[in-house]
Order: sequence, then structure tokens, then C-alpha cells
Amino acid sequence: MRPLHPVSPGLRTALGISFFVLFIAFWAWITLGGHVNRIFLADPLSMLRDGWRLLVEDRFWLDILITIWRVFGGFVLASVVAVPIGIAMGAWKPVEAFLEPFVSFARYLPASAFIPLLILWAGIGELEKLLVIFVGSVFQIILIVAVKVGSTRRDLVEAAYTLGSTNNGIVKRVIMPANAPEIAETLRLVLGWAWTYVIVAELIGSSSGIGYMIINSQSRLATGQIIFGIIVIGLIGLLSDFAFKAFNRWLFPWSLA
Repeated sequence: MRPLHPVSPGLRTALGISFFVLFIAFWAWITLGGHVNRIFLADPLSMLRDGWRLLVEDRFWLDILITIWRVFGGFVLASVVAVPIGIAMGAWKPVEAFLEPFVSFARYLPASAFIPLLILWAGIGELEKLLVIFVGSVFQIILIVAVKVGSTRRDLVEAAYTLGSTNNGIVKRVIMPANAPEIAETLRLVLGWAWTYVIVAELIGSSSGIGYMIINSQSRLATGQIIFGIIVIGLIGLLSDFAFKAFNRWLFPWSLA
């Protein structure tokens, strides 16, 4: 294999699927073969039975919808706030000097540490869950967007000035279009992080959602249900990731190599 040499789409798909096949085969071997106690790790067949029971009898699909709403609700709120601030930090150095120390400090604070405060401020309803995702995502988006915008090609900026562009015109007609694909890619990556924050939020002070089901199942040693919940999160994340990639390709076709 040559380093950095691309593979065909068909081979990429086949290799990706083959890993899942090998992983499931190994999982089945260690559980169905009796190498691991099924109390601690359910086998694939038991997991599927438990998952079907959750969906049909316990209406787990409602918990899935609630969690999806929380993820995208908090993520959209964070994006609406963070993207303009990130663009301002990247475009104007005084803004960057003013905000970057605090943003760099805040992005290292774990969102889970804010949960007790957010419960005091917002209760244990939906607003608290949205705020956990907001806090966990907003500072990451701000800093990454600022770095992307700050690395805009200077020749494009100088060319625009030569053609008579104003300072605001540089931001609107050069900086934002040049970095829009990178900003969209940043949002796609941070959306994956948002899923970790919502599960943490649902583990404390919640009565619905995938995280609530997982912690409920843990108290009953229902590892099949726990694994099913984890897999559902992964599948939803994978589908949203593919959808985000496809949307970005459609929205910014010029960014494709």
C-alpha cells in the first residue's frame, strides 16, 4: 500500500463493511462460545431480541426521537451563536485578542461539570438538556471556526482590495465564501461530540431518552438493552454524518478535490 494513495469508492465501502462483519463475528464468538459471561456482555442475538422488545413493548422509539431533538436543538443553538463569533474572531484581530483567552479557557471545561448548576438554573426539563449540549459545543465551534477564518489565503484578500472592496466586503465576499466549506465540516465534526454531551445530560435528572434507558438497564444488568442503546446512538450518528457530508457536497461543490 502506498502512503496517502486513495482507494476506489467500491473498495472503501467493502473494507468498511468487512470491519463490521469481523467485529460482529468476534463478538458472537466470545459470547455464544461461552468465553464471556452473558451477564456482563450479551450476545448479538439476545441484544436484537431485547432491542425489539424495547421498540415494540416499551416504545423506545419515543426515547430515540426525544434524544435526537435534544441533540439537534442544542447543536443548532450553539451553531447560531458560535459561527458569527468565530468569524469575527478570525477576521478581526482585536476581537480575537479580546475573546480568545476566555474561549480557550472555557473549551476545556467539561460540560458534565455544569449539570448541577444548569439543573439549579433551568430545572430538569428540556432546557437543561439543551444547555448541556450548548455549553459542550459552543466554545469548540467558536475556536475552530476562528482558526479556519484566520488562515484565509491572503492573496484572495489582497486581490479583493485591489479591485476596490471595502473591509465589510472582504468579510462578506471573500472570507465567508472561502471558508464556508471548512465551517460546515467543523459543524459536522462537533455534531458528533454533541451526542456524547446529550447522553451525559440524560444520565442525570432525566425520565426519557436513550441515556435514561441505558442507565435504567444498567441497574437491572440488562446488558442487551445497554448495547442496543449504544448501537442506536452509533447508527443515528453515522446516518447524520453521511447526510451532513452529502449536504456539504451539494452546498459547496467547488470544495471537492
